[in-house]
Amino acid sequence: MKSEPLRLGDSGNSVALLCNTLTRLGLLHSNTSLFDSDVESAVKSFQQNRGLAVTGIVDNETSEILEEARWKLGDRTLLLTAPTLMRGDDVAQLQSRLIELGFNCGRVDGIFGPFSDRAVQEFQKSAGIKVDGRCGPSTIMAMLRLMRVVSGGAPAQLREQVVRDGKGPALAGKVIVLDPGSQCADPRITFDIAQRLEGRLIALGVTVFITRNATNDPSDQERIEKANSAGADLVISLAIDNYKNETAHGVATYYYGADAHGVHSVVGERFANLVQREITARTDLTNCRTHAKSWDLLRRTKAPTVQIGLGYASHPGDMKRLNDPQFHETLVESLMVAIQRLYLSAENDARTGSLKISDLRRAGIRK
Repeated sequence: MKSEPLRLGDSGNSVALLCNTLTRLGLLHSNTSLFDSDVESAVKSFQQNRGLAVTGIVDNETSEILEEARWKLGDRTLLLTAPTLMRGDDVAQLQSRLIELGFNCGRVDGIFGPFSDRAVQEFQKSAGIKVDGRCGPSTIMAMLRLMRVVSGGAPAQLREQVVRDGKGPALAGKVIVLDPGSQCADPRITFDIAQRLEGRLIALGVTVFITRNATNDPSDQERIEKANSAGADLVISLAIDNYKNETAHGVATYYYGADAHGVHSVVGERFANLVQREITARTDLTNCRTHAKSWDLLRRTKAPTVQIGLGYASHPGDMKRLNDPQFHETLVESLMVAIQRLYLSAENDARTGSLKISDLRRAGIRK
């Protein structure tokens, strides 16, 4: 059940609990039951560190991440639970240690799922302790005894890069999920861009799934499940941002990254940079750069995922462009080239805005 957001000026038990958590995290220096400017600053610091929207308001997403942040490895026994999976910083710490020891638990996302369960069991077997998938005191002690430093980069990140490289440059046979956001001034805009992109991709032999149609509005959880069940190689979410006034404008691209856990999606970051560069090279949208975020859509989707903020509904200039069908074609062209560049080897890549169809044919991407 969702609770009401906490914000500047609020008071009571919920604020006291919030302040207690912020104090234990070292972000606040005194407990209080009043949501004052110091509490707001602490909340903003937490949101910034965790890759959340920095608002100073404790909405449901911030509240959930605060709950996860209070757990440290050893506070509780970690195991695979159903239907709700265990989530927390302790899970992320466990995943990081397993990866450092060479056990594949997938992405460090702080969610104890089947990959984490299997990795714990594999570790327990190799350490000669009871194999039950439960990470309690005996498993943690065995882990501490065997910890070693792995050189050459984080194995999970390297693994993600190797998987991408192993797919080869050709787009034919790849699976791409398009997620046209519906939380914007005109959901038809993102859906139209997704449909145009779908047509271009299908023509190159790509299997394309779109998370919604022109009328329905699936939840974030439903979008994540659709992307994961499709076995996607890449997920592209399209969004139009909003702001309280007309000041904000421009395009920004987001990928999965969590500074608190020292992890990010290598392929997601590369693709986000390609998208951002291609769009800003072909349009006059202001470059608002790329950013690592730990939003659930980016964090829980298995495939490399980006969310592209194509502009601001609150900015007349951005909306004038986004209401122009010809501008949609320019955006689609930018995204197509970014997708194709993602799978090119370094020697076949080209300068932003300069890639030609003949280059793609030579690289084996197009016929």
